[in-house]
Amino acid sequence: MAEETKPAAKKKEKPPALEDKPFTEFMEQHFTPKLQEAFTKAGLEDMQIAFAKQPFVLAGFDSQEECWQIEGKWQQGTRQFNLYYFDEDIKGKKGFSSSTHGAKPSTLESFMIDERKITLDLMVLYTLQRINGDKWLGRN
Repeated sequence: MAEETKPAAKKKEKPPALEDKPFTEFMEQHFTPKLQEAFTKAGLEDMQIAFAKQPFVLAGFDSQEECWQIEGKWQQGTRQFNLYYFDEDIKGKKGFSSSTHGAKPSTLESFMIDERKITLDLMVLYTLQRINGDKWLGRN
């Protein structure tokens, strides 16, 4: 009597990770809304977040070079931060700057440079941590 062989069970293919989506789609549909939600939960009700490709602005540095940026403004625009994505890739080179009272940022900091795996939740967490580093999320 011949043994019946069962076909090998097919593995379900995992859907691609959110972070593997095209850069602008990921930023517009996932990161920006989740970041807005996180700021609201942290008590920054008037946070305005924009995602756009715009000139890189830094005090003392004149350039028309553009890069993708997340710009956050709150307290009637008196506080602002920018996340810069120089490579149009969430895993690429990133920078951070902040300023107050409408001034141009004067310092550019590297952002998330040591992370091997970049996830949506980590991006939100690091952004909140960096803003809180300036004690802008509340009293510490």
